[in-house]
Amino acid sequence: MKPRRKYSRKGENGIVLVVGGSWLYHGAPALAAMASFRCGIDLVYIAVPEKITTAIRALSPNFIVLPLPDLKLTKGSVRRLEKILPEVDAAVVGPGLVPKDADALTFLLKELLEKDIALVLDAAALIPDVLAVVKGKRVVLTPHAGEFKRLFGVELTKSAEERAVHVKEKASEYSLTILLKGVVDVISDGETVVLNRTGTAAMTVGGTGDVLSGLVAGFLSKGARPIEAAVAAARVNGLAGERATVRLGYHIVATDLLDEIPQILKAYDVIVED
Repeated sequence: MKPRRKYSRKGENGIVLVVGGSWLYHGAPALAAMASFRCGIDLVYIAVPEKITTAIRALSPNFIVLPLPDLKLTKGSVRRLEKILPEVDAAVVGPGLVPKDADALTFLLKELLEKDIALVLDAAALIPDVLAVVKGKRVVLTPHAGEFKRLFGVELTKSAEERAVHVKEKASEYSLTILLKGVVDVISDGETVVLNRTGTAAMTVGGTGDVLSGLVAGFLSKGARPIEAAVAAARVNGLAGERATVRLGYHIVATDLLDEIPQILKAYDVIVED
């Protein structure tokens, strides 16, 4: 965890942009946004289709909500974001998102990367078309096994050790970081491989992956390297799930993890004098 300056100003401790949401999935970007906040960052912009902005605003007064003109992600929607991009440290793209086409998605990613914004790609953003764009960049991909197959054409077994071989190979090939979600999370930047075994069977509930992607972005926005952000996020997400399961058994929802994250991270809080 990056130390916080005693007299730091708003924005200095991280700013995240979440791009996602659709008529069916309005909760996903909100979960990612709240998880980023729980990392101790200062601001979260959440860009969603205009028709669901009321629902998003009702979920939390903490978000800065940016209405996008189309129900699906289009190049026109991306242009709406250009004014705020210089302020953003990290972005999550994908939770609940429905791109009009691959061109709109890659156009967004290019715009973000041109401004040196670290990226977390999840869900609908995990398609083969993005690989050429994100190769060699500060990017974390967060697929489950099915999305990994969609991205790379590789069918994974349940063996964590065998998965580690494939994850490391693809992370090395594309010079980025991959966080493969599973009973055992496998994280690699092509050199280091980390297996994360925190978590419980209760975390099959929808939304825990959105919380995870928001955590990765939060840590990235505070200056962590992609491999550091991915490992920390996987561990914290799993620990939050464990704590929630102790309280509630196998009846948790994703928002229960959000309540546990500060209890885990506050032990690492450090204030430094200017």
